[in-house]
Amino acid sequence: MLDLLLACLHHLLIFALFAMLLTEFLLLRPGFDAATLRRVAGIDVAYGVLAGLMLIVGFSRAVFAAKGWLYYSHNLWFWAKLASFAGIAILSIGPTRAIARWRRLDSLPDAAAVRAVRLLFHLELTLFILMPLFAAAMARGYGEF
Repeated sequence: MLDLLLACLHHLLIFALFAMLLTEFLLLRPGFDAATLRRVAGIDVAYGVLAGLMLIVGFSRAVFAAKGWLYYSHNLWFWAKLASFAGIAILSIGPTRAIARWRRLDSLPDAAAVRAVRLLFHLELTLFILMPLFAAAMARGYGEF
């Protein structure tokens, strides 16, 4: 039962995380207003919390669930999935810092600054798409070493 619970929670967190990232991307467009910035700042905080929860649940699943750590730790696709997640985390630092700076200065950015942040969101979304592909390969036993 623990395996099912962790799997369901992990998948729900992944979908929620993707939804938060996509929402931030869609809201941050050149010319957005102060209300949108406040909304995006709140979403960005929730995004960080969800990412932390997903990491905790994901590792709990790898360690305590049916297949166990030995299965995952010897799988190339598991490490590729973690590398994608780490890449997303690193890329998300830029937008988070920019959003916090804009809020702190109580000023809206110019179009070039918004485009720079949107580029990082594009890269994050691209890496995010790879994660379920890696997970599918991993779950089927491909990539064992």
